[in-house]
Amino acid sequence: MVGKQLKLLRERAGLSQSEFGALVRYGPDHISAMERGVRTPRPDFLVKADPILNANGMLIAVIPDVEDAMRRARTRHPEWYRDHAETEKTAVELHHYCNNAVQGLLQTEAHARVVFASGRPFLSEATIEKRVADRLSRQQIFERWPAPIISYVIEEAVLDRPIGGPRVHAEQLRRLLDLGERQNVAIQVMPTGMEEHPNLDSAFNLLVPKGHEQVAYLEAQGHPQLIIHRDEVREIADRYGIMRAMALTPAGSRALIAEKLEKL
Repeated sequence: MVGKQLKLLRERAGLSQSEFGALVRYGPDHISAMERGVRTPRPDFLVKADPILNANGMLIAVIPDVEDAMRRARTRHPEWYRDHAETEKTAVELHHYCNNAVQGLLQTEAHARVVFASGRPFLSEATIEKRVADRLSRQQIFERWPAPIISYVIEEAVLDRPIGGPRVHAEQLRRLLDLGERQNVAIQVMPTGMEEHPNLDSAFNLLVPKGHEQVAYLEAQGHPQLIIHRDEVREIADRYGIMRAMALTPAGSRALIAEKLEKL
């Protein structure tokens, strides 16, 4: 309903999506997505838009409802996707873009423990151990048969961050080399020296759940987001495909990882 109101007010103001987007500093694609109800307008956007569209406080008045919808949307997943770990466990394809950390399925026990122990706010020892155990249990997916198709595009900067110190970091690099040798796993490194990049944005996962279409899943500052709208998933998958084409080949990536390991 808010999207329909935005479109009506914008057209009444005689503004195109591009013109309106320029005024509120949003791209026309974002404006279109909000008007179609694909994206939820953020409260700060509504505050900016209200005077521009001469809404006389109407858009500001719906902010509490929008905030409530956003809170509910964080947990309102399709029934078949309520448990992300279970969906991941049975997925037939998993594709991951890692831009600031080694993805959980790839982490060694020591690496995972450092990640959980050094985060903020601090966690209790019991919580850390439980989270490490949960993360390691998810890695059983690599032993599953029939084997799922798994791929990674990892920024080179991730490989240069010595989480846990030289010993833990070396063990993590060896783990990447071992997994990259598997027939169903492709690990590709995106060199830092690339002058162009199709996704200077957050990390994400693409999954093909058994019996369902591909979905995208991402987390930012502890807030998970599941994307199931076909057009939005296609856009993310398209970016991932371009990154795979630009990154080093799996063999070239293993050679680079081995070179970094030798230097430790």
